[in-house]
Amino acid sequence: MKRLFKALFAFTVAGIFAGQTSTACTNYIVTRGASKTGSVMITYSADSHVLYGELYYWPSRDYPDGAWLDVYEWDTGKYMGKIKQVRHTYSVVGNMNEHQLSIGETTYGGIEGLVDPDAIVDYGSLIYITLQRAKNAREAIKVMSELVSEYGYASSGESFSIADPNEAWIFEIIGKGKGNKGAVWVARLIPDGYVSGHANQARIQTFPLATGKKTGIALTSKDLGRIFDPVVECVYAHDVISFARTLKNPFTGTDQQFSFSDTYNPISFDGARFCEMRVWSFFKSVSNGMDQYKNYVSGHDLSKRMPLWIKPDRKISDYDLMNFMRDHLEGTEFDMRKDIGAGPFGSPYRWRPLTWKVSDDPNAPSYCNERATATQQTGFVFVAESRNWLPDPVGGIFWFGVDDAATTVFNPMYCGITEIPECFRAGNGDMVTYSPTSAFWLFNQVANMCYSRYDLMSADAVKLQNELESKYIAETAATDEAARKLYENDVWKARDYLTKYSVATAQSTFMNWKKLSEYLLVKYIDGNIKNEKDGKFATSPDGYPSGPRQPGYDDKWKKSVIQDTGNKLLVPGGPSH
Repeated sequence: MKRLFKALFAFTVAGIFAGQTSTACTNYIVTRGASKTGSVMITYSADSHVLYGELYYWPSRDYPDGAWLDVYEWDTGKYMGKIKQVRHTYSVVGNMNEHQLSIGETTYGGIEGLVDPDAIVDYGSLIYITLQRAKNAREAIKVMSELVSEYGYASSGESFSIADPNEAWIFEIIGKGKGNKGAVWVARLIPDGYVSGHANQARIQTFPLATGKKTGIALTSKDLGRIFDPVVECVYAHDVISFARTLKNPFTGTDQQFSFSDTYNPISFDGARFCEMRVWSFFKSVSNGMDQYKNYVSGHDLSKRMPLWIKPDRKISDYDLMNFMRDHLEGTEFDMRKDIGAGPFGSPYRWRPLTWKVSDDPNAPSYCNERATATQQTGFVFVAESRNWLPDPVGGIFWFGVDDAATTVFNPMYCGITEIPECFRAGNGDMVTYSPTSAFWLFNQVANMCYSRYDLMSADAVKLQNELESKYIAETAATDEAARKLYENDVWKARDYLTKYSVATAQSTFMNWKKLSEYLLVKYIDGNIKNEKDGKFATSPDGYPSGPRQPGYDDKWKKSVIQDTGNKLLVPGGPSH
């Protein structure tokens, strides 16, 4: 995912999309039977070096017959054209609508030459237009297919996570190039009790083909209405295989042998090491036996691909998913805190570029940095939680945070709210305009402070992070119940209550994080770490900081410095200053 996004809606006008591309997003998917509470959950990190983190919002609206919608490309702001508007649209908070439908994405690009320059609908528009028009995951797949069929698909290869209170699907799509309107795609239902994920690599390989029977588990886009048959577990474009036979490097096997990923986005070192690695990290956290795929995700053996979904060894909570999004490959041989590149303070980050050489010689070997789930260039991150035992405006919680997932706070934004907190509001600052009331700038300030002394400073941020998120999760049951009771008599009173709660929660996070930024500055200024007593910084009788610590560097780093400098820094024997 990418970019800066803003939206303005007039009577017949759509949003304005602007930004730059950078494929580094991550989606995890948890079905009802795999979650602790029976909710369906998806995650999303919207990663980009130029994406400004803000919480998008569209109110529900009614339109007259004949209304049109202007579409602007999400990544560039380019005007794409007009599409027909529907009579009624649903309200949308972030990537979740009022019916608890949520959609996330990761860009995989795919083989070259399949972007349609004449198409109107790009993948970003596809997400947010669909959220305004569909009530559930199956309807969303139908809407997405119809949109690209009628107006063309303007982006490269994309994987979508699509979830509602009962089901979760993975939907993978790619265009057909100039002069070929539409797209080829496959959507698969994640079996209940299983988890899945994707991170910039197409993952659907072979899939059930249409049987032509009503009870079949697959069907083609020529009969999309059948997607609402509950026995259907796979749906795909009618020409997904036949079009593959016309490619420059055509698919030549039988229909039963056809693999979407291997055809349209063949696995490579980059796809395994930089993309599948993040899915593997999630899978290994919930299931034993994932070490068998270690050579695959390292990029050294591409023959043994991971399954599209796995059955976890334990039930997964919303808090688990928040922490999975914070993963830096800790506890694995790929943990970046353990090599010299981490610097003296155990940084799990490496600044770009992702690959590098020691020499300018084009024949010199290339090296890489790892690409973990948590990354510094994140615009926003979410855990979307849909719960079928509650009314829709109450049941959907869009747990939302900005900037790096490792040092953000997930805030409960209920899907029925009608106002966005000021700190998350679109237009409150941008990537070149600082705003003192913007959560994105505040969380970046704290994160960038932590990057300078990660081993110590990040622990203070994580401590407050845990306190706030634990508090918000603990409040959920009472908040749900209060809203549910209001909903029984007046849905808008319930939505107003949830709006006030969500806004107050975000403001509480903002104020606490502001205090944290001040605390970190005072505590760690100039490498002198102040001592604390009874919740305050300790001072001597004359008012100076009491015994500030100067922890210095560990032995591993000292040895590296000696190896690099030889005797230049050696102190001669005898008394020293």
